[in-house]
Amino acid sequence: MRYAERVERFAGEGAEAWAIHMEGLTRRARGEDIILLTVGDTDTNTPTGVIQTATDAMLSGDTKYTPIIGFTELRAAVAVRSAAKLGVPIEAERVVITAGAQGALYATAQCLFDPGDEVVAFEPMYVTYEAVVRSTGAELVPTPCPAALNFHPDLKALAARITPKTKAILFATPNNPTGAVLTRFELEAIAELCRKHDLWCISDEVYGDIVYQGEHLSPLSLPGMADRTVVISSLSKSHAMTGWRIGWSIVPDSDFADHLFNLLLCSLYGLPGFSQRAAISALTQNFPELAGMMDTYRDRRRRLSERLDGLPGMACHAPEGGMFLLLDVRGSGLSAQVFAERLLAETGVALLPADAFGASAKGHLRLSLGTTDERLDEAAARIKGFATALARAA
Repeated sequence: MRYAERVERFAGEGAEAWAIHMEGLTRRARGEDIILLTVGDTDTNTPTGVIQTATDAMLSGDTKYTPIIGFTELRAAVAVRSAAKLGVPIEAERVVITAGAQGALYATAQCLFDPGDEVVAFEPMYVTYEAVVRSTGAELVPTPCPAALNFHPDLKALAARITPKTKAILFATPNNPTGAVLTRFELEAIAELCRKHDLWCISDEVYGDIVYQGEHLSPLSLPGMADRTVVISSLSKSHAMTGWRIGWSIVPDSDFADHLFNLLLCSLYGLPGFSQRAAISALTQNFPELAGMMDTYRDRRRRLSERLDGLPGMACHAPEGGMFLLLDVRGSGLSAQVFAERLLAETGVALLPADAFGASAKGHLRLSLGTTDERLDEAAARIKGFATALARAA
């Protein structure tokens, strides 16, 4: 029996990045003291009021089919919040609710790309981008954001990668895994390329509420970009709702939304009503549980940087945004993969090798800020001990 050829396109090299994470989970399930700093989840709980809204909705019978692209009230709430944040008018008809930002990105790609198209994407990049693009038959063309530029894009290299086959430019700001926040100058340069070559612009802004340096800007707010920009986002990071799977695409017009409707009709067929009611609550109310989350991330960023930067063979890259910190281990004499494997085996700390995110991150490890202060301090102590032992052995 044969599988479709496309199944090979679903994996991509980025899928291999999770091997350390899965090994850490396995060892923790056996009862070992494992500190997982591999995924972008958070120790902040979903606000109690949001959970209560979902509970009330379920108890009242809101467990039936729902509108394919989301409740009108939720689409309106996303539009209002996004318009206030991005500084441009956004109509509810342009908002399509999906299963997280990942679902939004996949659905958007399926509606835009054909076999033979090229999609230029900034690397390092989130590990699913390659598979999402290649699932359509298009090819992903990485463009570097090197460590020497503080992981910001090489704009000359970006322009050089545009060909007659190019269909879109894809990026995240803040970036995952580097935390780089694109500047107005960089976004204007990207917008100029999009207008000049008639390209789509796909902006993943899921970390847009978590910024430490500079400010979050969206290409959607720039002149001439409203009719060619798709903004991807969700409540996962901003409201500690990773498991609720509430994301969205903000698209240029109702025609695009209709195409997404047809795709979601034959795939997801609508999100649970109680999840959407909870999302409406999250977007329209203020919850004290979330007020200190940003300050917590900022403090953890500072503390980890202070504890890890300058250790033997290592250097710390403090992010401008997002919830990850990059650890440069190129001076340790080990590859990032081997460093991570040995660190887990010898200390019980699981970090994600960043090589799979792109060549610009080669030799780096990604650390999540989304666990408790105590566990982060313990992880830093174990990493310090491991790095010191490596240096002595050398």
